[in-house]
Amino acid sequence: MVTAYVALGANLGDAAAALRQAIESLQGLPSTVLGRRSALYKTAPLDSDCADKPRAPGDDYINAVVQLETALSAPALLVQLQQIEQQAGRQRPYRNAPRTLDLDLLLYGSASIASEQLSVPHPRMWQRAFVLVPLAEIAPDLVSPAQLQAVADQAIERLA
Repeated sequence: MVTAYVALGANLGDAAAALRQAIESLQGLPSTVLGRRSALYKTAPLDSDCADKPRAPGDDYINAVVQLETALSAPALLVQLQQIEQQAGRQRPYRNAPRTLDLDLLLYGSASIASEQLSVPHPRMWQRAFVLVPLAEIAPDLVSPAQLQAVADQAIERLA
């Protein structure tokens, strides 16, 4: 079994309900056990392509991170994540488009993967408070204080 971390996000419809449903779906993955899960967080949508206007159009996101113990390979896990997204009505009309559900494989054990389909560790995770804050909540040894400080200017609100 490998420990993997998955980021969840949504900003269309009932985003919190979409994340709760996605977590239930993750519990049902073959050869996979759901471990720790973070609280839900509210964040503004970010435009990673535009440094002078970091906020992307659209409603705020609800985000979380979960830990999985899985016997699935990283590519097989990615396929399962994409199927959960599709079941939630995920469409990809353009980059940074609002989403009914977004599932990103952040880490897969200590693997370093660079293929057309998958990059692990996730290439932008260290630049995003909506990933680092919930990840630090469930796996504090994976996120340093310096990494959290680097994203401290990004607004993030823990939800009850």
